[in-house]
Amino acid sequence: FVIAETFEQARAAAHLVRVDYDRGKGRFDLAAAKDIAVKPPGGFAPPDSKAGDFAAGYDKAPVKIDRTFTTPDHSHAMMEPMATTATWTDDRLTLWTSNQMIAWSKGEVCKTFGLKPEQVRLDSPYVGGGFGAKLFLRADAVGAALGSKAIGGRAVKIAIPRPMIPNNTTHRPATIQRVRIGAGKDGVIAAIGHESWSGDLPGGGPEIAALQTRQLYRGADRMTAHRLAELDLPEGNAMRAPGEAVGLLALEVAMDELAEVTGVDPIELRIRNDVQYDPEKGPGTPFSSRKFVECLRQGADAFGWSRRNPKPGAVRNGRWLIGMGVASAFRGNLAGDSGARVSVDAKGKVTVETDMTDIGTGSYTIIAQTAAEMLGVPLKDVTVKLGDSDFPTSAGSGGQWGANSSTAGVYAACVATRDKLSQNAGFNSKDAVFEGGKITAGGKSVSLANAAGKSGTTVEGKIEFGDLAKKYAQATFGAHFCEVGVDALTGEVRIRRQSGAFAAGRILNPKSARNQVIGGMTMGAGAALMEELVVDPRFGYFVNHDMAEYAVPVHADIQEQEVIFVEELDDKSSPMKAKGVGELGICGAGAAVANAIYNATGIRIRDYPLTIDKIIAGMNKNA
Repeated sequence: FVIAETFEQARAAAHLVRVDYDRGKGRFDLAAAKDIAVKPPGGFAPPDSKAGDFAAGYDKAPVKIDRTFTTPDHSHAMMEPMATTATWTDDRLTLWTSNQMIAWSKGEVCKTFGLKPEQVRLDSPYVGGGFGAKLFLRADAVGAALGSKAIGGRAVKIAIPRPMIPNNTTHRPATIQRVRIGAGKDGVIAAIGHESWSGDLPGGGPEIAALQTRQLYRGADRMTAHRLAELDLPEGNAMRAPGEAVGLLALEVAMDELAEVTGVDPIELRIRNDVQYDPEKGPGTPFSSRKFVECLRQGADAFGWSRRNPKPGAVRNGRWLIGMGVASAFRGNLAGDSGARVSVDAKGKVTVETDMTDIGTGSYTIIAQTAAEMLGVPLKDVTVKLGDSDFPTSAGSGGQWGANSSTAGVYAACVATRDKLSQNAGFNSKDAVFEGGKITAGGKSVSLANAAGKSGTTVEGKIEFGDLAKKYAQATFGAHFCEVGVDALTGEVRIRRQSGAFAAGRILNPKSARNQVIGGMTMGAGAALMEELVVDPRFGYFVNHDMAEYAVPVHADIQEQEVIFVEELDDKSSPMKAKGVGELGICGAGAAVANAIYNATGIRIRDYPLTIDKIIAGMNKNA
């Protein structure tokens, strides 16, 4: 990169740069590298798991499903690109950057530049979408810091142009998945196996596409496995709901096929295979809460599932073949330690500070709600400050752990604040009631302002989850429904409506949660129908590296979307009784689209995305 006074100068100078390449052989095709894939080291989750004897259980099952699916590389396609402004002042580096995980990235900056923590500040109060692309330090932050250092600490701004993002940052890796299900004639699963192959650069990790299969359905004999091939493509890493988003594209279509073979309604099939404990670990590890069946039933009633004709291709409206599909939604519920600082000033106004980020998910709102509720003040009297590494360390935004964890951290800080203010007022905090800007106990009241004192009161607090994950299986659940129309002449697919019912503990803010789920459902539809990074095998890069060629859904692509939240309080997940919801919407949404296309046409496509050429080929084959 070059540094200049103006954008125009920088762009003109960049065009003067010429690069010569020494070409070498590379490996770019996952299918060709599948046989040399190896078992990866443990990372986010163990690569393999088992219970019982899968081979024996599958072999003796009366009904067998053995299917292979492929998913392509995906781009995050967030609205805001990676961007950073950097300055140096007295050997202290400040980065105003677009980042989801402040504490992680501050540590990486310190390691990269050999700096002490007190020499680095990251500030990321607003992030225009991340979906996992901004979990880690990227070239914009390093480049801006180097550039500023080179010119005496002056501010240097770098924004990675959209066409550079897929090939110079990260993406979701392609997968090859084999799903095997052995069941009785009644559809009850006895054996289930899910194997996944993906690729990455040396030192990278796999797309853990079999993760949901470990906990979603019953079956005494179980097996999951992940294998990793070394590919010379851009880095593969976390993208919204890593693992489950593409894993359910395979598993839930296989379940649809099992329903057809056994003659069991797809919803009834899933209900029969519900299990209230971790099926790999046994009854000693129950779910903290699991309202999966309620999601299926409430969602089916609202969607009008009873009107579905189970015979593929039986419903037609003019040129349009009409079909309905269903798929389960599953996403693990993760929780991370999270801290916050709460201040109450001499006017009774509350300020909350934490390095939690808002990536369009509503963090500012739910954190303000939490503080207002805990301290008994109106929402307008709460100021929330986020994304600054000088603030207490939070869980950050990722893995759908952010909302539950960060509000629990604010809750803990507010509990400590209540104790301090009660003490200042001469009350026992256990007896104190915080309401209407006052503290009341024993028939006496003191205003929050007076309890805070002339200089105000500041308290820090932190939530730690200890061994919770060892005691309980934790996950969020749902059921996706989709109705499609497929043009019998052109193969064009139109989503007529999407619907879903979801259980994710206490919904902290129904409006922002609904927006998150709808965004996920839309991404799931995109993964099913159009999204694909296309590899040029001559040079080892993604050809369609901009928004003109990488297709994503737009408003006109989905006419109607409905979200139902099943009432649930998870009193084990956190003091908020909430769970994550941000990534649940994408999990299973694409499979519901695929199953609806099959119901409309009788065409079963297992190679995503389900583009018009594949549908027409299926029509020609069936003709």
